[in-house]
Amino acid sequence: MTGAGSVSPQERIKYAIMGCGSTGYYIFRELLKDPGHILIVDHNQERVQEYRDQGQEAFERDLREPGALQGLPQFEIAFVMTGDSKANISAVRAIRSKYPDSHIIGRVIDPGDAEVLLAAGAELALYPPQLMAKSAIYQIGKLYANRLSKRLSLLLAGWDGTLGIVTHKNPDPDAISSAMALAAIARSANPDRLFTRIFYDGAIGHQENRTMVNLLDIKMERMSPQVIQECNYLALVDSPAPGMNNPLSPHTRVDIIIDHHRESPHQESEARFVDIRPGLGATASILTQYLQELDIAVDSSVATGLLYGIRSDTKDFKRNVTPQDLNYAAFLLPLTDGPLLEKIMSPSLSQETLDVIGIAVRNRRIRSGYLFSNVGYVRNRDTLPQAADLLINLEGVNTALVYGISDDAIIMSVRNRDIRLHIGNVLAEAFGDIGDAGGHPNMAAATIPLSYFSRVSEKDDLLDLIIEPILKKFTDIVGLENEEKNEV
Repeated sequence: MTGAGSVSPQERIKYAIMGCGSTGYYIFRELLKDPGHILIVDHNQERVQEYRDQGQEAFERDLREPGALQGLPQFEIAFVMTGDSKANISAVRAIRSKYPDSHIIGRVIDPGDAEVLLAAGAELALYPPQLMAKSAIYQIGKLYANRLSKRLSLLLAGWDGTLGIVTHKNPDPDAISSAMALAAIARSANPDRLFTRIFYDGAIGHQENRTMVNLLDIKMERMSPQVIQECNYLALVDSPAPGMNNPLSPHTRVDIIIDHHRESPHQESEARFVDIRPGLGATASILTQYLQELDIAVDSSVATGLLYGIRSDTKDFKRNVTPQDLNYAAFLLPLTDGPLLEKIMSPSLSQETLDVIGIAVRNRRIRSGYLFSNVGYVRNRDTLPQAADLLINLEGVNTALVYGISDDAIIMSVRNRDIRLHIGNVLAEAFGDIGDAGGHPNMAAATIPLSYFSRVSEKDDLLDLIIEPILKKFTDIVGLENEEKNEV
C-alpha cells in the first residue's frame, strides 16, 4: 500500500472520497467549493497520481482488503463511491468500525443493495440513476414554472383595459390572497394600460376572512352581470372553470385560470392561460411561485395574505400540504407583517358563529363513525365549516357532515379522517348533478340551490322535508347502511 507521504495519520481531514471514478470525480469537483480538506482513496494507481499532481492527498488502496484504512488520516465525512458493490459494503463496514462518529454516504450499484449498505453503517445510500431522474424532473419542473410565469407576464403586458379577477363563491383566504397576488403581477407587468378589479359572489362571512380583507385593505366588489361586462378580460383564481363554484355562466369566455383543484372531466377550457395543479395544497402557492420566478418585489400586504392563504388551506400545514407549499411559505415568512398576521388569525368569535356551533353540537347524530348535524337556517354559511372543524375531533367520529339552509340554498360542510374515503369525490358524486359539490380528501362542501325544489316560506320546514332523501344519496355511496348491518 502506498500513500502520498505528506500527511500524518493523526491529521484530521473533513472529506474522504473512496472511489474517484466518474461519480466520485463530480463529488470532488463540488467539494472544491468547500474550504475543508479532501482525501482521495482509489485502487487505480494512475488516477491516484493525477490527484496528487493536483496537490490533493491521495492514496492507492483496494477497499475490499481488511487493512484498507490503515495509515489514512482521520476524516469526518466519507463518500464511498466505487463501482464495485462488495468494495463499497466492505469500506462502509470498516469506516463505521474504526470511526463510529463519522458520516458515511455510500453508492448503490444495484437497488437491492441499498438495505445492505445501510445495515453496514451508511447513513445515506445513493443510487445514481434514481438521483439523475429526480434531478431531471426537478430541473424540468423549475424550467416549466419559469416559462409559465413569463408567459403569464407577457400575456398581461400585452393587454389594454380592465382585468376582472373572479374568486369562487364565498371566497376563502386562499382565493382572496391569490386574487390579490394576480393583481400585483398585472401591475408589475403592465402598470399603465391594464387595471384590475377583484370580484366575489356570496358572502365574505368567516370572521377571519373579513378581518383579512379589512386589515389588508383588499378592494373586493360584489359580482354582477353588469360589472363583468365592464371588463375586457377575465381571470378565475381557486376555481377550475366558469360555472364551477362561481356565478359565471359555463359558456363565459375566461382568459386566465389558476387553481389547485382538479378539473371537471366534462369541462374543456378555452382560456388563453391555464395552470391547474391538483398536487399543491393551495392556489396561493402557485401565485407565490410566479412572484419568485418573475423576481417581483413582494410588499408586506401581499406576502401576509399569501402566507395566510397557504396556512388556511392546509390547516396550518397539517392537511394536503406538500414540500413546495412549505418552501413557498418559507419564502413569504420574512416578508410578512407578523403582528398583522396575528390579528387576522385571532379575530373575535361572532355571536352567530357561537350559536351555530352550539346548535351543531346539540343536534349531532352519530352512526357508525359518521356524524350528521342539522343547524337549520343560517345567515352566514361560513359558520358551518367552523362547526365541522370542531365536531370532527369528537371521539369515535371519522366523518362529520354539518348541514343547514340559507335564503337560496341547502349548504353542507364535511370534514373527514377516514383514509378510505375521498370525501370531495363522494360529495361530487352524491350532489354534483343538483348543485355545486366537491373538495379534497379531508374536507369538502356542497351547495344545492333551492330552485331545485318547490318554494316554501318556512326554510326549516323545507329542510326537514327534503334532507333525508338527499342525505340517503350520501349514505348509499359511503356504504353506511351496509356497515350498520355488518355491525349487527
